[in-house]
Amino acid sequence: MEFSSKIFVAGHNGLVGSAIVRKLKKYGYTNILCVPQNIIDLRSQASVNAWFSYNRPEYVFLAAAKVGGINYNKTFPADFIYDNLQIQNNVIDSAYRNGTKKLLFLGSACIYPKITEQPIKEEYLLSGYLEPTNEAYALAKIAGLKMCQMYNQQYGFNAISLMPANIYGPNDNFNIEQCHVIPAMIRKIIDAKENNTDSITFFGDGIPKREFLHVDDLADACVFLMNNYDDPSHINVGSSEEYSISELAEIITNIIGFNGKITWDTAKPNGSPRRKLDNTKINNLGWSPKITLIDGIQETIKWYLKTGGKKDV
Repeated sequence: MEFSSKIFVAGHNGLVGSAIVRKLKKYGYTNILCVPQNIIDLRSQASVNAWFSYNRPEYVFLAAAKVGGINYNKTFPADFIYDNLQIQNNVIDSAYRNGTKKLLFLGSACIYPKITEQPIKEEYLLSGYLEPTNEAYALAKIAGLKMCQMYNQQYGFNAISLMPANIYGPNDNFNIEQCHVIPAMIRKIIDAKENNTDSITFFGDGIPKREFLHVDDLADACVFLMNNYDDPSHINVGSSEEYSISELAEIITNIIGFNGKITWDTAKPNGSPRRKLDNTKINNLGWSPKITLIDGIQETIKWYLKTGGKKDV
């Protein structure tokens, strides 16, 4: 990408999209297109085609998606598969048909089987059954990365796909009915401390392990790969730091200073027992993350306390 290249960030209001915008600006890119939903409905083929035909962006970061935690995925699976398929189908196809030079598609580590070897290599995709609670989202993301590969195969379209670990950071969604584990824990623990509550209950048993990646590290990887990676094979992006959910709860309670009791609702789902990515491929290209989990959570808590969870963009 040239610093003056026309760059479209789809999903610029979201956790990942807003971080990509911040990172592009930091690196000196000056022609960034951020389009509000009242101008373009990414679920509408006609709306997306019209916008791409008129604006013809040279590079596209496809960070727009319907996302959420275990309960949200489990409750609205039809919405998750429909909205995400519509968004990615429209953007990928319109980008190709309107001369985009390169597109970067963001997926998720949940594309991999629920039970698989760890750490998870890229080639483990489709080698087993998915985790049922987020199957709809995972299937949509698998379709997206395969669509990028097939458009490369048939049309020569330069479309790459990133599969990140669990993302967190400033501008995350703190709606307790929708959010992922880190914002959910931060909000519940802060609320409990402020209300002098003696105990907090979290989903599952706390045993599952996850790899967490700060959103600013992911944004940095996105810009790096847009400039340095042209292989249609998808690539993992993670921190290689792994923690159990109970360890995560302990880290957040210690940072916030909550001294109450943590209990676990074992009637609620755990999700996959373990999800740790093999990041050898991206590390060998010369990229590695810079933000530790503790530093990242401290920053996220400060942002939440300052903003009340209101998004910056």
